[in-house]
Amino acid sequence: MSKEVPRPPFARVALIGMGLIGSSLARVLKRKALAGAITGCARSAATRDKATELGLAESMHEDPAEAVRGADLVVICTPLGTYEDIARRIAPDLAAGAIVTDVGSVKQAVIRDLGPFIPEGVHLVPAHPVAGTEHSGPEAGFAELFEDRWCILTPPPGTDAAAVESVAALWRACGSMIEIMDPAHHDKVLAITSHLPHVISYTIVGTAADLEESVRAEVIKFSAGGFRDFTRIAGSDPIMWRDVFLNNREAVLEMLQRFSEDLTALQRAIRWGEGEVLEAWFRRTREIRGGVIEAHQAGTFDAREPEKAAPPAPGPDTADRPGE
Repeated sequence: MSKEVPRPPFARVALIGMGLIGSSLARVLKRKALAGAITGCARSAATRDKATELGLAESMHEDPAEAVRGADLVVICTPLGTYEDIARRIAPDLAAGAIVTDVGSVKQAVIRDLGPFIPEGVHLVPAHPVAGTEHSGPEAGFAELFEDRWCILTPPPGTDAAAVESVAALWRACGSMIEIMDPAHHDKVLAITSHLPHVISYTIVGTAADLEESVRAEVIKFSAGGFRDFTRIAGSDPIMWRDVFLNNREAVLEMLQRFSEDLTALQRAIRWGEGEVLEAWFRRTREIRGGVIEAHQAGTFDAREPEKAAPPAPGPDTADRPGE
């Protein structure tokens, strides 16, 4: 007697957007048989053709309304600025009982832009997989992107508990850890852990770009680890990050103000030769790095890197070694 093949958790998944996150999710859905069928949507014909070539979906569409028909799960994987238009277009074609979720980095904006268009009987479960690289496009995705990373869910009050658990189970199957969070709190936390570092990176790299040509060439030639890391972050998708800053402006501006105040304090300590102040500051921030390592959130977001084990926290034998 043949063993019955288990049914996938979702009969039909629609992925609106086939960039890094959407294409990575498609790869996981296929690898782990989490969807009976996948439909995709992308505005660019080149993206649709590449996604088809890579076998990421059974069908690719330019119109999001066509992509969501018959889907029991819809995942919006496009820049935040597109959400309201997408919601307007897909609303009439959403199936009763379907779940709509997303991967955006600002959750109050998601609820604001999607919520008014979600029909009765359709469930909105905003989500944010905290993972990514500076690369984009369907060819940039990989199934391991979400392994050992957090996915934060921010369901509005009254959201169907079974729908929330379905989305949580999906991300657990992708290898993620789940956290349920208030949308406003999420936006404040991510403003310091993600959005502010991007503002700083864009600024530092922009400053280097404005230097006279001879100095700029040497900056690139002699880039040490710190500047190299800033250029990696600054290489992220400009449209996506434009929309992040515009949609989380209050939290980002608050964190920028705090950062500016701290920067002024460091500037004063450097000017007046206050070595004790600088050392105390650096020791305190070094402890934060140790916590990141202990939480297994250090390194890159590429789970395919050859050594995934967390490096040891700096000890006496490494404390005085100069960095790059």
